Amino acid sequence: MAKEIKSKIVGYEVVKPESKAAPVPVVEEPKSNVVQMHESVERPEMLLGSTYKIKTPLSDHALYITINDIILNEGTEHEQRRPFEIFINSKNMENFQWVLALTRVISAVFRKGGDATFLVEEMKAVFDPKGGYFKKGGKFMPSLVAEIGEAIETHMKMIGMIKGEMDPHQKAFIEKKKQEIAAKKSEASHSEENSAFPPGAALCGKCSTKAVVYMDGCMTCLNCGDSKCG
Repeated sequence: MAKEIKSKIVGYEVVKPESKAAPVPVVEEPKSNVVQMHESVERPEMLLGSTYKIKTPLSDHALYITINDIILNEGTEHEQRRPFEIFINSKNMENFQWVLALTRVISAVFRKGGDATFLVEEMKAVFDPKGGYFKKGGKFMPSLVAEIGEAIETHMKMIGMIKGEMDPHQKAFIEKKKQEIAAKKSEASHSEENSAFPPGAALCGKCSTKAVVYMDGCMTCLNCGDSKCG
């Protein structure tokens, strides 16, 4: 833009290029060397893995769930173990298609990075319309998918992705209940051992003694002789 000079020029000076003000240097922030899980992380030649066995009353053959982990930032204070892929094998080929699809989707979520723990709750909330089943130990499973989710949860707790510690008060309460149940079972077992009647005998409605057995075609009390046959 032109500027009008209204006063008398008394002197001038040529400004040389090197005398111009030096540009302010841009300070770049140091880049972090901490590697986080993302899709571009290449699969190493060797991965650490854990295999979990699932045996359900729905099939004669067990399922074997293998979860392989990748070690990020190995040897540093930022070292992390994160799930990288999952495989499910079984002799039972009935559910092959959806099991294969499930493993591919879960593996893709693992490699995507971020918080993958949401998979556990989503899978454990799946209910089989035919009804669930009780696994060994008496725990109810609403579906096979839910039990696969529980296996993933167990693995995530093992590698530290999910904090599985209970409140100390909860631990104490559960431990107390376990001791009470164990004591009752012990008393019942001791009572049956000291009983003069066969173990498993039913309670007699007449003499209130666990002495009723099936004998000669009738339920008969070995204590008082009461018989359903008269």
